[in-house]
Amino acid sequence: MKGEKGKRNSPLSRKRFLHVCGSVAAGAAVACLSAVSLRRWARAGREADCFWQIDPEKCTFCGRCETECVLPVSAVKCLHASRVCGYCDLCGGYYRTNVKELNTAAENMRCPTGAIRREYVEDPYFEYTVDESLCNGCGKCAKGCNSFGNGSLYLQVKRDLCKDCNECALAQACPADAIQRVTHAQAYRFKEL
Repeated sequence: MKGEKGKRNSPLSRKRFLHVCGSVAAGAAVACLSAVSLRRWARAGREADCFWQIDPEKCTFCGRCETECVLPVSAVKCLHASRVCGYCDLCGGYYRTNVKELNTAAENMRCPTGAIRREYVEDPYFEYTVDESLCNGCGKCAKGCNSFGNGSLYLQVKRDLCKDCNECALAQACPADAIQRVTHAQAYRFKEL
């Protein structure tokens, strides 16, 4: 009896499912889907509601976002949490370490593409902005900002650029497991104090 009960509660086999569908009128039988197809359809709907993002608390700025993305220029860009920023004269994300003079010569810049812009506000404050069209997602500025500053620069996957690959190469290559697939309800994780 126990075995018989187990059979009744078990999922339909494909053969039994097709047999049940075969007993339905011909027009309705065409509309029957296999249990496998139904699961795939439901999963595809859930996947469409998800996207890849970086947890700024886990990211170690390893540089793999620049090199591992399937796109020619990574979908990962540097973001600036301006509410967190100290607008420092000597910005760890803008200048390399051990700069002797505070000038904007290329050899003093941390960003290899010149994506970070520096504008004078008032003594001793400067405003820093990121030109996303120049940013390659290398994370050098974010690493410097987190090492020598307050961490207002961080990396994030830009949804408008991302191809939403089911097997994200970045997520597989990330040593900190900082890249995860999340729902739209979770949205972007912003950096805060």
